[in-house]
Amino acid sequence: MKKKLLVGLVSVLLAHSVLAFEPFQIKDIRVEGIQRTEAGTVFSYLPVKVGDTMDDEKAAAAIKALFATGFFKDVRLEIDGKVLVVVLEERPAIASLEFTGLKAFKAEDLKKSLREVGLAESRIFDRALVERAEQELKRQYLAQGYYAVQMTTTITPLERNRVGVNFAVNEGEIAKIKRINIIGAGAMREADLLDLMVLRTSGWLTWYTNNDQYSKLKLSGDLETLRSHYLDRGYLEFNIESTQVSISPDKRDIYITINVTEGERYTVSSVKLAGQLLLPEAELTKLVRVNPGEVFSREKMTETTKAISERLGNEGYAFANVNAAPELDKEKRLVAFTVFIDPGRRVYVRRINVSGNTRTRDEVIRREMRQSEAGWYDGEKINKSRTRVDRLGYFEEVTVETPPVAGTTDQVDMEIKVKEKPTGNIMLGAGFSSSEKITLSGSVSQQNLFGSGKHLSFQISTSKSNQIYSISHTDPYYTVDGVSRGFDAYIRNVDTSSLATATYSTDSAGGDMRWGVPVGEDDYINFGLSFDRTTINTLGSDASAQAVVYVLQNGNTANTVLTSIGWQKDGRDSVIFPTSGSLRKATAELALPGSTVPYYRGSYQHLQFFPLNRKLTLALNGEVAAGRGYSGKDMPFFKNYYAGGIGSVRGFESSSLGPQDPLSDGALGGDTRLVANAELLFPLPGMGLDKSVRMGVFVDAGNVWNSNYGDKVSSGSLRYSAGLALSWNSPMGPLKFSYGNPFDTTDKDKIQRLQFQFGSSF
Repeated sequence: MKKKLLVGLVSVLLAHSVLAFEPFQIKDIRVEGIQRTEAGTVFSYLPVKVGDTMDDEKAAAAIKALFATGFFKDVRLEIDGKVLVVVLEERPAIASLEFTGLKAFKAEDLKKSLREVGLAESRIFDRALVERAEQELKRQYLAQGYYAVQMTTTITPLERNRVGVNFAVNEGEIAKIKRINIIGAGAMREADLLDLMVLRTSGWLTWYTNNDQYSKLKLSGDLETLRSHYLDRGYLEFNIESTQVSISPDKRDIYITINVTEGERYTVSSVKLAGQLLLPEAELTKLVRVNPGEVFSREKMTETTKAISERLGNEGYAFANVNAAPELDKEKRLVAFTVFIDPGRRVYVRRINVSGNTRTRDEVIRREMRQSEAGWYDGEKINKSRTRVDRLGYFEEVTVETPPVAGTTDQVDMEIKVKEKPTGNIMLGAGFSSSEKITLSGSVSQQNLFGSGKHLSFQISTSKSNQIYSISHTDPYYTVDGVSRGFDAYIRNVDTSSLATATYSTDSAGGDMRWGVPVGEDDYINFGLSFDRTTINTLGSDASAQAVVYVLQNGNTANTVLTSIGWQKDGRDSVIFPTSGSLRKATAELALPGSTVPYYRGSYQHLQFFPLNRKLTLALNGEVAAGRGYSGKDMPFFKNYYAGGIGSVRGFESSSLGPQDPLSDGALGGDTRLVANAELLFPLPGMGLDKSVRMGVFVDAGNVWNSNYGDKVSSGSLRYSAGLALSWNSPMGPLKFSYGNPFDTTDKDKIQRLQFQFGSSF
């Protein structure tokens, strides 16, 4: 029987059948024309099945359903007796997606972005999707500053109803900022204002920062920086009238014009507190940073409202509203402020939730909490909790949020979000010297063993001067009260013949037990007991004079039972890159009577950080240490202090300062050590406020003295250096570089200007 056309695309568009037919009962359904699509897939989309009665309405519905899949370019329905025949013409599939002319992007990255708009290999080809893909590619190029990009798309038919899609890209040159103009600036120099901005014309570092490429987001930030700069200097009526961004005809140069109105400069006439104060007015007045007679500063006013809010937050008023309302006297250019205080309701913390700790156990973080669940909200305790978690050193980033609990007005949750970082380190130390050229040492440590917060480290060093094998373990929460316990065991072989020190060698083995007891929020007392057995080898004719004398007087084996006690107060805001706070440490150790050579030693260190502004931090460090023997004995020479190199006085060879051996010219070390460091820390130029890397300009001073040789501590015998340092918490681990230039030196001083230390994290 001859097949008859039942309905097709035209009937759907015109809403009537091409050929009238009598409704009939479907005995069978046959699919024709498909190559890739399974017949079962077609049947699943058809709204009719065998046994149904076919009519005009169902035929139109079937056509619409199959077109809606997007798989087919043409759909027809025919009848062969009482058999419904579905004739299909499939859309081609995308066999390949290729790019030519790419330099700025990787093909894999572009394919990933195109997949998000629906264009990908093995998917159904649709010309509308190709146009969307072109727009997406151009958007990505424009975001990178390629305003001259040109794109040609070629569709190549292939066998088995497939196509190949090729994007030929002519990227052109990146458009660079040619000029930035600030119009209307009179009170401020345009050059000074331009220095405040991130966006800038091409310079010596812009190849790395890309700040000479236009970015709408960066420009918005720069405009806010300009506004803050003026408002912090009294220009209350400052306004940015308009901003124009234009591009040259060749699309290579960008011009930015910013039109501003400065207005008049205002002085503060008075500041009053109003509203529900809750706390004594005198106490709140002390928190006001803006004083009458001063030029208005929005920064100081913001600090005022923030300080009052935080003080109320310490009393449980987490949602305190503190706003400063100005009253302008335009004739006299005076401004009076009324600070309105609305404490709101007192709230408490319902739950403390921890997230982001993929490796570290919850309890390791929770035991650092000073804010308690079901307790009144205390802003100071919450900040302290965040600082303590950050100070663990296990996390790259720690944030704390206190969102309100839905459906309540007096509850919040404390959300602690952390970002894990590698806590294992393979540390390598390196330096250059005229004798050894390069010296290396290393250690392996894990500060957060299996996420438990326990510390474990192994040190293995096979440099020319040291062979050290040691293991160290610390449990910072041996008890729930925060009492720590640890142990160390070591085998150490030292051969100083290749160093700047006097010549001798020692073979040592020993171990210790130690405990730490918290006596305050940031204060710890440490004490321990250790045993050490050291054998001294004077190395023949090259031996150090002090080593020879020691062996003659005490023998070549020294047994020492040592007790120690120490105190530490750590108030730094961060362990990795602190910007404020201090670290103070004091230690004392005593070799008990019965030891081969009884002695005692003590040391004190004070490290202080002063934030000068958002970018500059001043770090001051002072260390003093001294030791003596008792019961008619001198302190053993192998317990001497040394100075020089990274960690003390940079620019001098490591451990080279102090009295020297008359035979070998090597440093003898001393029983007294003094080191002082001053360093101005700042972000690497062009890196913004990136916390992973920063530089410093330093001045170091220090030396060691040996009372056995008649040395007396004096400022005149100090050694000094100045230079530039860089610290980088890189993906491989911490890196430190320094270039120190010693001054006020003598002919015997050993200079080593370039020094570095690096490590690898895992």
